[in-house]
Amino acid sequence: MFPLANLDRYGLDGDAPRAPMMWTDGDGVLTVTREGMVMPFGPVDRDDAMARVLAGREIIGIIGERNVARAVQRAAGLEQAPATLDVDEPQFNLSLAALKVPKGRGELIRLADAPRDIMEDWRVAYEVEALGATGTMTRVRGANALDDFIAADSHRFLVVDGAPVCMTGFNAVLPDIVQIGGVYVPPALRGRGFAGRAVALHLAQARAAGVRRATLFASGPAAVRAYRDIGFGPVGDWTLFLLSHKTEVPHG
Repeated sequence: MFPLANLDRYGLDGDAPRAPMMWTDGDGVLTVTREGMVMPFGPVDRDDAMARVLAGREIIGIIGERNVARAVQRAAGLEQAPATLDVDEPQFNLSLAALKVPKGRGELIRLADAPRDIMEDWRVAYEVEALGATGTMTRVRGANALDDFIAADSHRFLVVDGAPVCMTGFNAVLPDIVQIGGVYVPPALRGRGFAGRAVALHLAQARAAGVRRATLFASGPAAVRAYRDIGFGPVGDWTLFLLSHKTEVPHG
């Protein structure tokens, strides 16, 4: 879904960091963003062809369906490359007709109306915890991500008794489907059902606007339980391989 959403938002071969460039041999499709994120799609036996396209190109990571992404990683000679994140996570889908909204307190607020300092702290914490981010630029990336979310109106936060308790959002959006991402609850507030309610309320808004499906990746047993409780079911596995630094793919 990421390639199509980036194509829809930024256009083919655009100048934005996430603008996609695409190659196809009729069976598989290889997408690479301007900033160097690789998103392969198609038969695993096309991995060598994809690796040849990548040879000599600087990339920042590979994301995609596990079997295809891992095959491209191997073919590109990046199995031992240092990474901040190198995981396989279960992917879940949901028909929004079957969405279950948990009972509870709280309402969703647009991110533009959230306390800026708190949201920046949360986003930085998310990047460190979920994406393995390190270094002095983490806060800058967090602030930039927050600006992007506000501009796209893609994220919300759940407020209970006047206090923010959870951030949720859509990392990719198409007319028929959304991909959930960036869900964050501060450690002291976890285990109270805030994430499931926030995600469900946001999806209910999307359903009212005509969206029919949703997808996401779950990072741990607690997340899996929360998403199953609102109706999601597993469909496969997804690889997130984020390099420690921009790396040139070797030739052959």
